[in-house]
Amino acid sequence: MTNEPLVSVVTPVYNGEEFLPQCIESVMAQTYRNWDFTIVNNCSTDGSLAISLKYAATDPRIKVVTNTNFLRILENHNRALRCISPEAKYCKVLFADDWLFSNCLESMVANAELHPSVGIVSSYALAEERVLWTGLPYSSHVVEGREICRRKLTCGKDVFGTPTAQLIRADLVRKRASFYNERNLHADTEACLDVLQESDFGFVHQILSYSRARPNSNDSFAKGFDTHILGMLVTFLKYGLIYLDHDAYDNYLKERLKDYYRILAKNVLRCRSMAFWRFHSEALHAVGWKIEPLRVAASLPSELFSMLQRPASSLMDLRRSWREAALRLVHPRSSEVRLP
Repeated sequence: MTNEPLVSVVTPVYNGEEFLPQCIESVMAQTYRNWDFTIVNNCSTDGSLAISLKYAATDPRIKVVTNTNFLRILENHNRALRCISPEAKYCKVLFADDWLFSNCLESMVANAELHPSVGIVSSYALAEERVLWTGLPYSSHVVEGREICRRKLTCGKDVFGTPTAQLIRADLVRKRASFYNERNLHADTEACLDVLQESDFGFVHQILSYSRARPNSNDSFAKGFDTHILGMLVTFLKYGLIYLDHDAYDNYLKERLKDYYRILAKNVLRCRSMAFWRFHSEALHAVGWKIEPLRVAASLPSELFSMLQRPASSLMDLRRSWREAALRLVHPRSSEVRLP
């Protein structure tokens, strides 16, 4: 055991009592034994703290940290990563409603130890009956960091996975004041693009974790505010010229901007709130860009034409959006939306 590098597992949790026991027990059942496990309780109001303390009392490798103030999701993720042990060589985020197969840490550490240039190791994950994060050929156990980032920026194929599917070299986490960009709800992809500037990407062709769908406020916010396309655009603007030549960058940027302005045009027709437009404006401003109203207006005809191709679903969507807009006029305070 002393010859095994230490892995620090961290789980940020807020009101996760339903699945937290399975999450914790999956760490305790690992075939790899040299780990410690920190559960960061984000002011939960359910039984999450009691559950965490119960398991911590049975295994000295488990400790519980409780935030004095409630933190937003990405703030709490960064808080959890600051709790990794100084001696840890690797760290692993595990969401409180996910769990690990028993050979997860052993297989991931083996990949990282075999390839010292690797900064992030990922693997397949199971979600219900679907296998996630496929796309690399079986022979690809390590891919040059810049190459895998070029593929991500140009093809969009996600093999990075969520943090639950990843093992990260701890020194790469420690050198960053905030590992996740708290302005980007899809900061896990951004973090990978950042780390892989200076390291390579490892992949284990096994299903090593289970990920649940998260029908919570974060997912609801992401869908309602179209944060996915915004996050991908912001990430491209931030890292595109690092990994692509100017011609490729310009070509792919045109495509992304075309898609993005189509989405903005759709949201004009939906009568989205000022909060929606403020959120998008602030995210773009952070990378030195801004929304161009003329480009939004120029995208309206093509979006209207697209909606006319599917009149029934388009009308249902518009009715729902217009009802929400009417509610905002009647009850402006109750309709305020905050970043999760």
